[in-house]
Amino acid sequence: MTHQQPEVIAVARDGTHRFSKTPRPQITLLTGLGVQGDAHAGVAVQHRSRVRADPTQPNLRQVHLIHAELFEQVAADGFRVQPADLGENITTRGLDLLALPRGTRLTFPSGAAVEVTGLRNPCAQIDAFQPGLMRRLIGTDDAGAPVFLAGVMGIVLEGGEVTPGDAIRVTLPLLPHEALRRV
Repeated sequence: MTHQQPEVIAVARDGTHRFSKTPRPQITLLTGLGVQGDAHAGVAVQHRSRVRADPTQPNLRQVHLIHAELFEQVAADGFRVQPADLGENITTRGLDLLALPRGTRLTFPSGAAVEVTGLRNPCAQIDAFQPGLMRRLIGTDDAGAPVFLAGVMGIVLEGGEVTPGDAIRVTLPLLPHEALRRV
């Protein structure tokens, strides 16, 4: 991607389990929980399919982040995607989220901090939003293994406000780095 200062271009939340979220002028991150007022906030998993499997598992998906550059990439294939459309809480620019190692810390000017836990697992709801989009969000690498492009998930390490225009400070974990996997 680019070498510009990573920044937040949009924030969103939704209190119900809908696919897309509602853009907001700001969101509040709550330590160990997620986004205040968002249906996916909680210590234990909140995604409905995961609750059915095991409601006691830890919530490694408190915050969903997507890079705005993805919207431009899929637009070349005729898809129209705007911030919050794919259910993300934070839309970024200038940061290759998918290349970050597990445990990367993203810090915002308020002191709010998110630890990246893994890749978003694209679901069939993506095709309900725009038919054919899910296939575009799952690529393959040179070995034929799936590559998930629908953003990353994280947990809130430090609470605080996040607003569009906020700079993002990236702190990598200690070596050796662990590649992101689906969470």
